Amino acid sequence: MFFGVRVLAVLAGRPSLRKTVIPRGEHGLSCYAEPVAESIPEPSLSPSLLVAMPQLLDPNFKRSVVLLVHHDAEGSFGLVINRASEIVAPQLCESLELAWHGDEEDVVMWGGPVQPNTGWVLFGDGTAADAEESTVVTNGLRFAGSLETLRCIAQSPPERVRLLLGYAGWGPGQLEVELTQGAWVTVPIDPNMVFETPPEALWDRVLRSLGIDPATLIATPGIH
Repeated sequence: MFFGVRVLAVLAGRPSLRKTVIPRGEHGLSCYAEPVAESIPEPSLSPSLLVAMPQLLDPNFKRSVVLLVHHDAEGSFGLVINRASEIVAPQLCESLELAWHGDEEDVVMWGGPVQPNTGWVLFGDGTAADAEESTVVTNGLRFAGSLETLRCIAQSPPERVRLLLGYAGWGPGQLEVELTQGAWVTVPIDPNMVFETPPEALWDRVLRSLGIDPATLIATPGIH
């Protein structure tokens, strides 16, 4: 198992999908992005949270909250942050010949259906892993995919940390189409909410922070 190095090599620092693996089609058919002609850049949707609406029929993303790490004309990259896998951190680390020095019950999250053998770390500021191999998503939230970062985190896991396997990806224009269909609502990132809300309660809490009662949601087309 390798820990996200293929994608992180390009995402480190200012992300660029020109040389990284991104999916096209339905959240999973990965391929290498081809260079495109320069054009006037459009505003990026990232970083933000994507909150799934009832219009999104893909069962992989039902009631999901996605941390959108990167978005541009060539595609988008994100991590589902509210769905637990069946793997715990000690198991993951053992498979990589590392020792996990945190809670033995710490769960590894399911980051998405694309390349489930790639791993990622989300963590707060002020940890020993604040290295050049991590990317600042927003104030109080960092992102990394290198084995060295995981090694550092595993030695002394901070309170604010999430381990994830897999990711969610969109090809050129795909996410924009889903947004116009009302499949997602975009929300500013609140690191306190990301780290302090139990994953199973995150979808509900993010919607209520917008003044939306989840019980009133119905599947109707629209733009969000």
